[in-house]
Amino acid sequence: MNYFMDALKKYAVFSGRARRSEYWYFFLFIMIANIVLSGIDYVVLNAADSGFAILSSIFSLAILLPTIGVSVRRLHDTGKVGWWYLIAFIPLGGLVLLYFFVQDSEPDNQYGPCPK
Repeated sequence: MNYFMDALKKYAVFSGRARRSEYWYFFLFIMIANIVLSGIDYVVLNAADSGFAILSSIFSLAILLPTIGVSVRRLHDTGKVGWWYLIAFIPLGGLVLLYFFVQDSEPDNQYGPCPK
């Protein structure tokens, strides 16, 4: 939970570095929360009838900026420029990002000291 709170506290910080554990715990919490909210949407709010899941949509919109921030900081930790995040918008670009996100941290680089 601390990793998630740290990422939320730095929701609009696109400088610095984020360790692998910070990124993946943040991602795990978002996935769990999205599954729970989607379940509430479909069971309680009858989203299957309306075709619009209001709670999970609001959550996804609210968490968009912190997700981009922690992703850019994770790219910095691997020695990449944050603009590499835009590769997600091309076909199979998500696989390239996944490869970058699972890499180990670089030693001290231009984005700061190694956070380990």
